[in-house]
Amino acid sequence: MSWLFARWWQLGSFVKGKLLAISLFTLGLALPVWAHHSHSNIDREDIRVHSGIVSEYNWSMPHVFLRIMAPNQDGQVVEYTIEFLHPPGMVERGWSPETFQVGERITWEGASDRNPKRYFTSMSWAERADGTRVDYGFGGERKAAVLPSKDFTGLWKRSRSFGSTYAPPPGLPLTEVGQALFDNFNPRTNPQVDCMEPGPPRFTILPYPIQITRPDEKTVVLKGELRHEPRVVHLDMDYPVGPPSHLGHSVGWFEGKELIVETTNFTQDRWGTHAGIDSSDQKHLIERYSMNEDGLMLKVLMTVTDPIYLAQPIEIDYSMDKQPDRQLVTAPCSLEGARLFLTGYKDE
Repeated sequence: MSWLFARWWQLGSFVKGKLLAISLFTLGLALPVWAHHSHSNIDREDIRVHSGIVSEYNWSMPHVFLRIMAPNQDGQVVEYTIEFLHPPGMVERGWSPETFQVGERITWEGASDRNPKRYFTSMSWAERADGTRVDYGFGGERKAAVLPSKDFTGLWKRSRSFGSTYAPPPGLPLTEVGQALFDNFNPRTNPQVDCMEPGPPRFTILPYPIQITRPDEKTVVLKGELRHEPRVVHLDMDYPVGPPSHLGHSVGWFEGKELIVETTNFTQDRWGTHAGIDSSDQKHLIERYSMNEDGLMLKVLMTVTDPIYLAQPIEIDYSMDKQPDRQLVTAPCSLEGARLFLTGYKDE
């Protein structure tokens, strides 16, 4: 029996025939979404307006964040923290590294932290002293034309209908070793907290854009935005295999209009299978890429085998939407930004 992680639309799960479709929750657009963790610490019913002085604006991977010195409800000046998306997501909203300046006064609206002793908020809008306004809605890149792809090349991003996951979904066919990880899941073990770059399948499942290029007839390159190491797919089946790595060794071929990629030669990878579920050096990955006739959607079907953590192979089915073509955004990974949720994930 194969297990299919289908695109989800609402919380819940159901079984149909031999396919398991698992639905996972998404956050409302008023809060930063597509993050590497949940924002359950934010109370979306508690919306407040604050005013203060920007003390830090950090444009970094995996999250842009802002700190503002402002009075709390008791009139005491404290430092509020606002965590946003990764830089590419903020570029889509028309933001840049110069959107805010340290020392400027702003007024903003946002939902408050559930713990009144912790000063985290979201931001739906901000207004400067001169009256100009910054919104968290879409702008900038989203207004640019999206040109169709003819050969898989271009900039792609995982479809929003896929949702997001912050924990391993129930129902995975796990071995005893894999089940132990599931039973003891801790979001603080997310490799992104340590600025670790993921291997596949998480390489493409994460919500960061991926640029696909064909530098020559024998090579397909998948470069993840804000990731230093690209995935290289060799269309030469006899291409020499290098040392094992978290990205593995990928060879590919075409079956009609479908690109098939087989990847082996992995190293042990934290969360290398799914959120909370590691992968071993025995992981084997088959990916099937097919493009819609209009060249605006890339369908992906992954089959993951790993006898150390998975009792049987699983299938991950999702799509990627074509994006306006542009240069990839570059930004350093900040351990401070990656670990913000360690003090904001749960009441402590």
